[in-house]
Amino acid sequence: MAQAVEEWYKQMPIITRSYLTAAVVTTIGCSLEIISPYHLYLNPKLVVKQYQLWRLITNFLYFRKMDLDFMFHMFFLARYCKLLEENSFRGRTADFFYMLLFGASVLTGIVLIGGMIPYLSASFANIIFLSNSLTFMMVYVWSKQNPFIHMSFLGLFTFTAAYLPWVLLGFSVLVGASAWVDLLGMIAGHAYYFLEDVYPRMTGRRPLKTPSFIKAMFADEAVVVARPANIRFAPPPADELHRD
Repeated sequence: MAQAVEEWYKQMPIITRSYLTAAVVTTIGCSLEIISPYHLYLNPKLVVKQYQLWRLITNFLYFRKMDLDFMFHMFFLARYCKLLEENSFRGRTADFFYMLLFGASVLTGIVLIGGMIPYLSASFANIIFLSNSLTFMMVYVWSKQNPFIHMSFLGLFTFTAAYLPWVLLGFSVLVGASAWVDLLGMIAGHAYYFLEDVYPRMTGRRPLKTPSFIKAMFADEAVVVARPANIRFAPPPADELHRD
């Protein structure tokens, strides 16, 4: 059993494995009171005035207490982050990292701006950890890129992947969780999907092109596609043309 888990962990792509490890270690550390969540949460005043810049990152690593909700989000993180990195972003690790960076920036911007809007500031003030939202963003992007895959929710009913975010949002409401967290993830995911997939098809321009300095951080392996033996990409030799 332990060996199977080790093999499963080692086979994860680099970004998925790194994020999952950081999230589990951070959450366990907080549960054991080795790390204080008060040093991790998003606090704009501390970031700007006391230069506690690490909060812009650490608030995406803590998934609150270790309960059923934590297990659900670890499953979503391990599954959909891995599916995106291995399939849609295969051979494009830098692009995948840039997607997460874009999503984290959008989520942070929404919370900061929302905190300054009257009648909404109280709701956004309660959102101090965005880890669940970033995970939900990955689920949303995956569902948009694989809309026709058939899925089942707890064996109760089936649906296509295009409706997965809405099914999970409804489940969150049923169990009493905040719908804001999932909605923020859907907003960030849709912003990425529109700018990366829809807008380029409409205009021929790609606004989310990964910067060269991020590409330099990752040595992506070339994706090799096998060529069937019976397909020619050049004219056959002259002797074959005259062979009976």
